[in-house]
Amino acid sequence: MIERADINSVLMQMRTIKAQVQAPSSEMPVSSPIEVPGTKAPERTAFSDILKNAVDGVNETQADAKKMAVAYEKGDPTIDLPQVMIAAEKASVSFQAMTQVRNRLVSAYEDIMKMPI
Repeated sequence: MIERADINSVLMQMRTIKAQVQAPSSEMPVSSPIEVPGTKAPERTAFSDILKNAVDGVNETQADAKKMAVAYEKGDPTIDLPQVMIAAEKASVSFQAMTQVRNRLVSAYEDIMKMPI
């Protein structure tokens, strides 16, 4: 059951990040926005903030996995080997995903730079 909770947690994090990324793109700018009194316009999150949060999340996942591995090596009775392996795999998968995102961003940047003006 521990594995299922960890998977659900990871899925919720992924859905949250997806929602953050898609939210600004779904709100197309309108030439004359309608303002309703007493309401506040939704705040937009900068792409750099989203990317920084994702990198920080990967870093935190890796740090947690490292702490858990060190605790297991020291003989902490509350830490099981499966928990350590799951944490290590989560850290590995999140790092690989971040690496793929970085590669795609670099590729997109290179494509833009190659475009004629």
